[in-house]
Amino acid sequence: MPKMKTHKGAAKRFKVTKSGKVKYRKMNRSHILTHKNKKRKRQLRKSAYLNNTDGKRIKEILNK
Repeated sequence: MPKMKTHKGAAKRFKVTKSGKVKYRKMNRSHILTHKNKKRKRQLRKSAYLNNTDGKRIKEILNK
């Protein structure tokens, strides 16, 4: 049986931390920033963590 391949699209977007949480970058921070207020842009800088259910699915396609 062949090896399972890592889903490269997911590998670029998600990282698994040492504690096993799945970390990702928030959306809406790439362009058209003039229409977004300061507070929103500041909050979008922080990375976020997936909940356990979605995290399990992502870990599966990342082979972790």
